[in-house]
Amino acid sequence: MTPRRGLLRELSANRIMFLMLLPVVVFFIINAYIPMVGIYYAFTKFDFNRSLFNSEFVGMENFKFLWNSGILAKLTVNTLGYNAAFILFGNVLAIFCAILLSEIRLKWFKKLTQSIMFLPYFISFVILSVVVYNLFNYDSGFLNTMLKAFHMNPVDVYNTPWVWVPLIIIFYLWKNLGYSMVIYLAAITGISEEYYEASKIDGANIFHRVWYITVPMLKNTFVVLLLFALGSIMKGQFDLFYQLIGNNGVLYNVTDILDTYVYRSLKVTFDIGLATSAGLYQSLFGFILVMTVNTIIRKINDEYALF
Repeated sequence: MTPRRGLLRELSANRIMFLMLLPVVVFFIINAYIPMVGIYYAFTKFDFNRSLFNSEFVGMENFKFLWNSGILAKLTVNTLGYNAAFILFGNVLAIFCAILLSEIRLKWFKKLTQSIMFLPYFISFVILSVVVYNLFNYDSGFLNTMLKAFHMNPVDVYNTPWVWVPLIIIFYLWKNLGYSMVIYLAAITGISEEYYEASKIDGANIFHRVWYITVPMLKNTFVVLLLFALGSIMKGQFDLFYQLIGNNGVLYNVTDILDTYVYRSLKVTFDIGLATSAGLYQSLFGFILVMTVNTIIRKINDEYALF
């Protein structure tokens, strides 16, 4: 049987399933693959007075400018650094909170705690930015109001770059911890009670059960979530950074990531060539990173790899 005839037979035998898949394929073609034509702008000096594909071709000049100016290195370090902190602290705290919550025996208290921790996930970043501004505003923010009440000097948080590194991580964890915790809590729920009953018979206490049963059983979930997170490790959290930092250039050195730089290049400087080249670098770097990590994991344990 020729490959073509085999494909036609497969399409005929499962035509209903392929028809159900058709809207998804059309969606990705329109929104993911057709826009790839815009990669061409990364190699041009875009001119708004010309047609879309009639701008001056400059080759790798946009990439050379980003590299020689140090912008690309700074954006890469910031993006990778923040996302690594988000992934590491986010997963560790989610596992810790999920284990604590799974050990609670009062059902009403367990559900109430889970709901309270999950609630920040539904709060928009716009509202979060308003809350943060009212906390740290120099003139009338809650922090400086309290400091003045105790006759202490106010702190200019919006002009102190290093403070925002822990602040951004804290606010991200506060907003997303509940969502991540639910995933690990579901994985813990799926662990057979027979393991715990057998460990109790052998005299294991709660700490032994957690360390030798629960944590190893969560390894598969952790690796899968890690690989998914690595897929967007170069993407960053645009809403979080843009809403909290805005156009405060004083903080760009420690808070600027690839997404905010691309957005600012398009909206403020209107440099489509630099914006596209930064976006292309972001996609290629992320792709190579995911493929590399997945290959390493597949060699260590094939069951944990995504593909």
